[in-house]
Amino acid sequence: MPGFARWPEQEPPKRAGKALREQVPRSSHDRFAVAEGRPDAVAAVKESSRGRIPELIPMRVGKMAASPFSFLRGAAGLMAYDLARTPVTGIGAQICGDAHAANFGLYADARGGLVIDLNDFDETVHGPWEWDLKRLAASLVLAGREAGASEDDCRQAAHDAVGAYRRTMRLLAKLPVLDAWNAIADEELVSHTDAHDLLGTLEKVSEKARNNTSGRFAAKSTEVLDDGSRRFVDAPPVLRRIPDAEAAAVASSLGEYLDTLSEDRLPLLARYAIQDVAFRVVGTGSVGTRSYVVLLQDHQGEPLVLQVKEARASALLPHLPAAGFKVGEVLHEGRRVVLGQKRMQVVSDILLGWTSAAGRPFQVRQFRNRKGSVDPAALAADQLDDYGRMTGALLARAHAHTADPRLISGYCGKNEELDESVASFAVAYADRTEADHAVLVAGVREGRIEAESGV
Repeated sequence: MPGFARWPEQEPPKRAGKALREQVPRSSHDRFAVAEGRPDAVAAVKESSRGRIPELIPMRVGKMAASPFSFLRGAAGLMAYDLARTPVTGIGAQICGDAHAANFGLYADARGGLVIDLNDFDETVHGPWEWDLKRLAASLVLAGREAGASEDDCRQAAHDAVGAYRRTMRLLAKLPVLDAWNAIADEELVSHTDAHDLLGTLEKVSEKARNNTSGRFAAKSTEVLDDGSRRFVDAPPVLRRIPDAEAAAVASSLGEYLDTLSEDRLPLLARYAIQDVAFRVVGTGSVGTRSYVVLLQDHQGEPLVLQVKEARASALLPHLPAAGFKVGEVLHEGRRVVLGQKRMQVVSDILLGWTSAAGRPFQVRQFRNRKGSVDPAALAADQLDDYGRMTGALLARAHAHTADPRLISGYCGKNEELDESVASFAVAYADRTEADHAVLVAGVREGRIEAESGV
């Protein structure tokens, strides 16, 4: 059982982190080589599609074939295979597992204010902090290339993300624990990361996010019945009605979900009645998983929409032992996702919980909770490095909740050696991802794997 720290400390964490440089030099993080026996892109995508809804798999393949950045977004497992064969320090943290540049964004806190943080935790596990950082850096290179940025700008964005991570971790290491836990409020993020060129984009995203609510979604996606209740309207292929038995099973599962919430949330949900359930396709990597939207309505007819999303085993799980990390028993995949999210975010959705339906684990959360995100593949070159610094700082803040920032900071150090090394890795891995993407596209054309038309 976790307990209080021992006092005085046996060894200063910063010194221990610095000593790790002898075993795993910071310069070694530039290493990447394709391992013998590595699955090709088509085989990897097929493997990651096991257990998904068969008729939706071609849609997922089509999304991944759209661009190398899109391929990376759906290939967390393949990258974990590769990362398991790169140097690791052995310092563990709760990691996102899929910390690419599009998995950061805005969402509402309990009072409706907007916060910015990591916002996708399907793959979260306890693992090497370096994996998140390298995935972020590589994704910035790919996003920049898609946006038409120069190679120098793409590499600089990766370099700056690592630098911001390192400097933020160093700042957190110097603060009292409670101050570090809540450090870098969102209103300070732009100045902390010198991301002033991104201000206009963030303001536009924020304005859009404020209107991205359950009410707006319900107005577009439902119809009013004669008795004043609402029901979802088919909008294939993204939104579709489901058989009554399937809808009843999802609705019934919310009883178990209520047991996973803090008791102070129950009076709130007790004032809503379930109106309807529909199936809704989400994401890129998540396409083909079972995902539902549940429409609730209060006494004034105001809607609240919950998402009940299947929680599959983390794609990182098979690769952790090769990196020296033990894999413990997962009691419930939805619970894993929810607890991982709460461990990493400063503020989480107040209605975050988990349940099971038809023998499958699910996570439950608010849908369209004023969510908004920056599209990193649409950023101008002078904004890409700003975005890299901002996301690097957010990632450091998230990791510091479960890993001692003094330990990681001691390893990262004051100079740019780690920044240069990971930036080199990012460029090399972006090249590999482009090659993997080309293999997938060729596989679609040759009929080795089916994709939605348009590829």
